[in-house]
Amino acid sequence: MTTTPFRQLDDTITVAGQIQPSDVADAATAGYRLVINNRPEGEEPGQPAAADIEAAARAAGMTYVAIPVDHSGMRRDQVNAMKQALEGAEGPALAFCRSGTRSTFLWALARAELGDTPADLAAKAAAQGYDVSPLFR
Repeated sequence: MTTTPFRQLDDTITVAGQIQPSDVADAATAGYRLVINNRPEGEEPGQPAAADIEAAARAAGMTYVAIPVDHSGMRRDQVNAMKQALEGAEGPALAFCRSGTRSTFLWALARAELGDTPADLAAKAAAQGYDVSPLFR
């Protein structure tokens, strides 16, 4: 059983706070094909190692991508990496960080560059409790 709430932003991506390696099997069973790790290694004591989550994803037949974002903000290369991950996904993605906020912000910036409107992105994020409107002011 998943220990971390998954919040579906749209049919292509769901975000979550920190997941455990055991959550990856649940994600694979639910149909997710890609795990995107937006959390820097060692950000918080007790956080699972990225290598353990990557190993769980690969064992479940999923693709794993690490795009760590720290609290200093998002850079162009991170937005580009998120765009590439989303465009190359062979099914729904599960992106995670500490709370899901950085994953949601990075998704919104990437999707805006891919042509989604800020209003649509804000509505999708708000439906799951995230406010991305400051990104588009």
